[in-house]
Amino acid sequence: MLQPDRGQPATPIHLVDKGSLPDWTKAKAGTRRALIEATRFEGSAGQMLLLPGTNGEIEVLAGVDSAALLTPWCLASLAERLPGGTYRLADDRPPAAAALGWLLAQHRLDRYKSVPTPEPGARVLLTGEAARIDETVRLAEATALVRDLVDTPAADLGPAELESAVRDYARNWAADVTVTSGAALDEGFPMVAAVGRAAEPDRAPRMIEAVWGNPAHPKIAVIGKGVCFDSGGLDIKPASGMRLMKKDMGGAAHALALADLIVRARLPVHLHLLIPAVENSISGPAFRPGDILRSRAGTRVEIDNTDAEGRLILADALTRAAEESPTLIVDFATLTGAARVALGPDLPALFVNDDVFADEIAAAAREVADPLWRMPLWDGYDEMLKSDLADVTNSAETPFAGAVTAALFLRRFVPAGVPWAHLDTFAWRPAAKPGRPKGGEALGLRAIFSALARRYSREPVA
Repeated sequence: MLQPDRGQPATPIHLVDKGSLPDWTKAKAGTRRALIEATRFEGSAGQMLLLPGTNGEIEVLAGVDSAALLTPWCLASLAERLPGGTYRLADDRPPAAAALGWLLAQHRLDRYKSVPTPEPGARVLLTGEAARIDETVRLAEATALVRDLVDTPAADLGPAELESAVRDYARNWAADVTVTSGAALDEGFPMVAAVGRAAEPDRAPRMIEAVWGNPAHPKIAVIGKGVCFDSGGLDIKPASGMRLMKKDMGGAAHALALADLIVRARLPVHLHLLIPAVENSISGPAFRPGDILRSRAGTRVEIDNTDAEGRLILADALTRAAEESPTLIVDFATLTGAARVALGPDLPALFVNDDVFADEIAAAAREVADPLWRMPLWDGYDEMLKSDLADVTNSAETPFAGAVTAALFLRRFVPAGVPWAHLDTFAWRPAAKPGRPKGGEALGLRAIFSALARRYSREPVA
């Protein structure tokens, strides 16, 4: 779907916007001009018009927000609507970042359809930047991985299936995988065990770890919240809040996708992937409000709300990551509704304890058009997590600053002086956009990968 341009026959795509359309139209023959006027083509983003070419062939006229600036999604609507065939941007212009949306617009998860969606055939886009093809394909595949994992129903993706997904990728990486479960989990990762102990035996909790790379290289930890379904536990969610809880392993999906990008780019790092995988269910053994849990770090945590379970399992994962003396830690989690209230579905809330690392992420996010928003680790709110009986409570009694207090809880388990980024991401798109169907979505993935690639390779990243 993305191939080097070697001068092979292809249908040209002319990109215009509202500002450039008048000049473009003036230079064309009367028939073309008449068609543009008759169809009321205005050059608005998403508009498409098929025009006769100079030699009887078909050409594509497409409206975009800015014809001068190609965004990752400006060609996505074309890739969704054009018939199968081979295309190139007019004037041999390279598609650059727009190639990502071209690829993703053609991705579908059809495994649950009795009759698969009819496909018009592959829509191939030619590019003169052959060196960027592999990188773009990797980014598209990583994004598709997040989408597919998040979209998979919880009945088909529990902790065991998440483990299998990690093992499948680890085999491709030649990575070492360690899975802790049963009595060893109770002892070594007690909060992971507590959150998942109400689940059926075939959905038992576990800590999944994978290690890749040269131990002499800088050690980085990538952590993903793997709550494969979240009922809320005994503090049960209402039906409306439970409907999308198959996506509560979205952090794990992001972490696995990021690990795959790191490995396939051969970044000179020693990677430690950690995914605590659980199902927060309801049964007799379920942990209770008011229980006091021991963490791997030894910290005693009073449970204010069993629906604030993600931070518990992440705390044990952060503690385990810290034991390997990493130079940097990144975690992804669908952690709080408060982040969505503050920033909506499209903007992950970013918490970073290091200003240099935060600036690197922000710059990368702007460059690859994968937006996120830094939120404060406000020390003044730490007192909201005080417990009368234990060292800390897992959820503040106040409704205020829920995303901040969740991040502050996690910070307690991050070693001092180690740069750490926490992304509170939605991992879901509530309404379809070109190249971005309704459902699971990678949000913040490309920004974090780009920041890491620049930090550790110091080479430009597409």
